[in-house]
Amino acid sequence: MQILRNILLTPLSWVYGLAVGLRHLLYDMHILPTRQVNVSTICVGNLSVGGTGKTPHIEWLIRQLSPTYKVAVLSRGYRRQSCGFVLANADSTAREIGDECMQIHTKFPHIPVAVCKDRVEGVRQLRQRCPEIDVVLLDDAYQYRRLRCGFYILLTTADNLYVQDHLLPLGRLRDFAWQSEKANAVVVTKCEDTMTAVDRRVVSNCLRLPAYQSLYFSKVTYQPFSEAIQSLPATASVALLTGIARPEYLERYIGQRFQRIVPLTFADHHRFTKNDLARIEQVAATVNVVFTTEKDYARLANLDLSDTLRRKLYPIEIEVSISDEDHLLQSIHRYLKHA
Repeated sequence: MQILRNILLTPLSWVYGLAVGLRHLLYDMHILPTRQVNVSTICVGNLSVGGTGKTPHIEWLIRQLSPTYKVAVLSRGYRRQSCGFVLANADSTAREIGDECMQIHTKFPHIPVAVCKDRVEGVRQLRQRCPEIDVVLLDDAYQYRRLRCGFYILLTTADNLYVQDHLLPLGRLRDFAWQSEKANAVVVTKCEDTMTAVDRRVVSNCLRLPAYQSLYFSKVTYQPFSEAIQSLPATASVALLTGIARPEYLERYIGQRFQRIVPLTFADHHRFTKNDLARIEQVAATVNVVFTTEKDYARLANLDLSDTLRRKLYPIEIEVSISDEDHLLQSIHRYLKHA
């Protein structure tokens, strides 16, 4: 069955590759213009279609840089229901700025967070409204060639390196693997605690990065359960509500604590309908807790949920830790100093 699927999808991948390659050619020949902006920019992106952990790494950069620099975040605001440039404020919702930006805005209300499909215009508007900004963190702009960023951080998951993947729709790559060449730093994400030095060497040999690029490894750290959750027996009935690209990591983590998990799985960035909520409410009535992600919670928070579901809904916060983070920060500080 897999062989038949590959045979059917390979021609489609060739067509997709031709379209992507033509776009790169137009930029390389300067037929399509590339612009720079008058503020330092750090891009966090990937070559695949989500699931590499861009938002937690943006949050890591905010924590590391905001004590020294005036930091702002700019994103496309994927699947938002607004248009043009929007700067987050106290009344913003996930519908207006997107779930990921809403998550960042909620956690870092002192940081300017904006969305704009046109990143060049977005940076211009940010600078106009917040002239004190030193650096703009660009979420998911690796393929946005119209804006030339100053520092590129490329993410790839440990269990699906971009060099082992294929272009859409045969694989999960939305861009060619050789586009990794423009990255200043490559971070292998979602590494297991059991990853050894030998495992890292295998990954390094597989990626074969050029001398000007640095390789780092990051892992997800889940925040401890509350006392109320920890007091539940392992046999307690729990549900996991997710609308993310790869929920298996979180499911595995919760499975270490609870024996049975009722899955409520939706597509990435899913917009919950009344029928969805009715189904979720029905499951919530039969379980002790409904675990969800911060990103999903950002979309759910402003919906018409019952008191029972709100009481049982439990977003699990995550952070990332990066190997040799001092070296990565030195590279970023060096760029910001000379930008």
